[in-house]
Amino acid sequence: MKNKHSGFTLIEIAIVLVIIGLLLGGVLKGQELITQAKIKNIANDISGISVAVYGYQDRYKRLPGDDSGAAVRWTSPLAVAGDSNGQIGLAGVKAVFDCTIEVGENCQIWQHLRLSGFIGGNAAIKSSPQNAVGGVLQIQHGALGLSGSVICSTGLLGKIAFAVDAQFDDGNPGTGLVRGTDSATALDTKLADTSAYKDDGATTYVVCKQL
Repeated sequence: MKNKHSGFTLIEIAIVLVIIGLLLGGVLKGQELITQAKIKNIANDISGISVAVYGYQDRYKRLPGDDSGAAVRWTSPLAVAGDSNGQIGLAGVKAVFDCTIEVGENCQIWQHLRLSGFIGGNAAIKSSPQNAVGGVLQIQHGALGLSGSVICSTGLLGKIAFAVDAQFDDGNPGTGLVRGTDSATALDTKLADTSAYKDDGATTYVVCKQL
């Protein structure tokens, strides 16, 4: 008597493949939704901080961080005053001004904005807010060829950097009011990249927008 060998029929295999396809499609769609949420969050941060800076300037007639009257206005916790020269310091040769160890108007700005209620957070500290991808927001005078007060968001993968740039400007890192670079140094003196954003899953960018 012949032994009968059980196995999958073509219909069963087809059903399994359809299920796998649906699962993979769901995972990819979920990843895309997460990425789009991060893009929206980062763009909203840039817009929100811009509004906060102008709101502060309208109320106190000075830029946050640069405000020489801050120490008199807020004594508990004590604010650090700026020099009221109309500029929010410089980030020097650093892509990220580490406000846990550094001093200067680039860090004082966050304390001033928190003390005034324009952004949330612990007003006793001057740490930069984090963005949705674990980078930080920073503000300085001039960056990547942009003049005046500039807000930058760091640690952005190419796909996210391009989308943020395109939302506000032309999607080109080297032109317009939004510029980007994959360099980690000298944002105040370095010009923006001339090549397009690379969506390789590894290269990260600093994207800066003129306020």
